[in-house]
Amino acid sequence: MTYDDLRSRIEEIIDPGFNLPFKEVNGIKKLVVGPTGVAELEIYLKDRVKYEQQVKIQIIRLVKIELGFPGIKIDFFESEFVPKGQKAIKYLAVASGKGGVGKSTVAANLAAAMVREGKKVAIIDADIYGASIPYVLSLDVKPLKATADEKMIPLSKDGIEVISTEFFMPPEKPVMWRGPMLGKLLTHFFNGVQWQEGIDLIIIDLPPGTGDVALDIKTYVPLSKVIIVTTPHTNASSIAVKAGLGAQQLGHEVIGVVENMSYYYNTCNQKREFIFGSGGGEIVAKKLGTTLLGQVPIGQPQSGEYLYTGSEEAGKIYNSIAVKLIKELDL
Repeated sequence: MTYDDLRSRIEEIIDPGFNLPFKEVNGIKKLVVGPTGVAELEIYLKDRVKYEQQVKIQIIRLVKIELGFPGIKIDFFESEFVPKGQKAIKYLAVASGKGGVGKSTVAANLAAAMVREGKKVAIIDADIYGASIPYVLSLDVKPLKATADEKMIPLSKDGIEVISTEFFMPPEKPVMWRGPMLGKLLTHFFNGVQWQEGIDLIIIDLPPGTGDVALDIKTYVPLSKVIIVTTPHTNASSIAVKAGLGAQQLGHEVIGVVENMSYYYNTCNQKREFIFGSGGGEIVAKKLGTTLLGQVPIGQPQSGEYLYTGSEEAGKIYNSIAVKLIKELDL
């Protein structure tokens, strides 16, 4: 049994999510046979969690029992194959090295700016322990409805669809889960939500740092693009670099940096006051080999909430960042 024979037989296995053989849906990400004869496989699979065990048994039976290989190791990833005539959903993760830099506020305002540019946008609030997107959007939290095939229907505000742990927890009750529980929840967020038809972009609001959730995202969205949020202060920027390097290590492309709380515009003397220092965003962008997308000032929207309108100064900056990202992501 040659390598080509083995690959050919695996390619004949059906991906039940598409009801098509792996050969037609680019299902084999990696296939290596080691010197001891052990086969190592990485498989792209639609609805991975639903069908992983079923397909795993098929592959093991084929490789070990029918073909006689001494062993096999299989890792599964969510398929990125898009059938002809369908539109691919693109993902943008918003990350930071530490909390308190306004990452969720940046994510929500970017979503609002994308909507102003005519795009259909959603947010996955993957900051499980510190979920805040519903509050940033002033979203009326209520129980979710489901479709006939048991997919969750997300809540929506101002054209932005949202899924968040806040929809499943009693008010003011903290989330105290270990890693496996987080993984199960993320599975539902990525595979169990019925997003609006023709959606252009899903923004993933990541938790700060490089922990379990950031690692899990790799299995759901292997090629997600990432932007890093920092403040001008060196304490924040030095840690933001680590978040960016971690994303790159996982194979994600860091496509830009947003410097939040860049300055305070003093209306009394009409000058910018750099109360948190300056230069942090440029440092992060340079060390990650990417670009500084924009510098957002400290302030509060005229509405008194968290989202700026497109006519406010900060809103114009978000509009500019959104236009750059739309071009970069080819939306």
